[in-house]
Amino acid sequence: MRHAILLGLALPLALAGCNAGRSAVGGVEQVGAGLGAAVAAPLEDFNLRQSPIPIVLLQAKANPYDLRNLNQCTTIAAEVARLDEALGPETDEPPRQNGAYLSERAADAAAKAALDAIRDATTDFIPGRSWIRRLSGAEQHSREVQSTIQAGRMRRAFLKGIGIQRNCAPPAAPSWFRPK
Repeated sequence: MRHAILLGLALPLALAGCNAGRSAVGGVEQVGAGLGAAVAAPLEDFNLRQSPIPIVLLQAKANPYDLRNLNQCTTIAAEVARLDEALGPETDEPPRQNGAYLSERAADAAAKAALDAIRDATTDFIPGRSWIRRLSGAEQHSREVQSTIQAGRMRRAFLKGIGIQRNCAPPAAPSWFRPK
């Protein structure tokens, strides 16, 4: 009986240790996968590499109030899903529970911090970085990206308002809305 109790206590601890080890390995793999982009960050400052703007955001910027082919709740929900994929979740949405262990979230945060530090170190050595960004056109591209992100957020809010008006269920409407 005593051995069964000790085994019952030791097993969860051993499994937690295994999970922490897997999380650490996952964090190292995440740093390895993002290392190239972090080291190449100065290429963006010289406008030699640009991050692509998703098509859905360019369409939102061109016509944020377009309602063509959005006459059903399912089509509105599909368009909102495309915007969510490009923009990430709404700020008022509850965070999605992905079932990650605390050790996995900690490994993700540590990997992100390490990549940010590498990116900062590679861009900090550029003298007159702000002038280089302006002269190379990188600053202009950055403003264009921010403008399209804003247009995408505006379009998503507009579509969710249309979803409320048409009595659609989420995600074609905000998550708090309940159709009647």
